Amino acid sequence: MDETPGISVGSRRNEDIALDMMKFIAMATGYGKTGSVSGVTGFQGGQPVKPSEYADHLLELYGRCLNAVQAKK
Repeated sequence: MDETPGISVGSRRNEDIALDMMKFIAMATGYGKTGSVSGVTGFQGGQPVKPSEYADHLLELYGRCLNAVQAKK
């Protein structure tokens, strides 16, 4: 089996950690699913966004998660 240099068994890449973090945040909060969010946590209002806008929101969230993971190491 080919091994990737510098990665040991059980270690995870920053990209994988950021992806898991993004999925958790998006699922737990509904991140990016509506056009506007009210000031009260857990309550969202507004129109549903287009799929391309939702994808943009998720990509932005992924970038923020990746930056957070890289800053911790």
